[in-house]
Amino acid sequence: MSEAALPPPRRNTTAAVGFILAAVIFVVDQATKLFVLHRVDLSEGPVALLPFVDITLVWNRGISYGLFQQEGLGRWLLVAVTAVASIALAVWLWRAKKMMVAIAVALILGGAVGNLVDRVVYGAVVDFVSMHYGQFSWYVFNVADAAIVIGVIVLVADAVFARPQARASSTSS
Repeated sequence: MSEAALPPPRRNTTAAVGFILAAVIFVVDQATKLFVLHRVDLSEGPVALLPFVDITLVWNRGISYGLFQQEGLGRWLLVAVTAVASIALAVWLWRAKKMMVAIAVALILGGAVGNLVDRVVYGAVVDFVSMHYGQFSWYVFNVADAAIVIGVIVLVADAVFARPQARASSTSS
């Protein structure tokens, strides 16, 4: 078959935007973690950024909110589950037709891969942003965690507020 007879390549702009966003989230996440690990002096304790935001260092060996802390074999099980989830997210992103869904899945994918790299390299996820108000302290998180939460919120909002016709067409393929 000659080159002229081949169909033009299919352009998937939605997926391309999503994969670029996922890569940006991953790079920003890793850069901020490296900055905190190697450039911020936490030897005297947390560093105040704002009256309600501190930079601190927490090694999260579990999942969200520090649940299910794992070491040894459990660590590698979390690595495997995160890797499989990341592959599934990449497939979902590739197939996404709606830009909003692609953006949401990209945020989750970029964050998942960022935390996956931490688990492989350090044995735990590097968390460093601590938000608090008075005696109330929210959990310590990182850019990847924030991206994942925002991505899930966008997916839920899209599912709740999508028009019925749009919902039917996005699930039909």
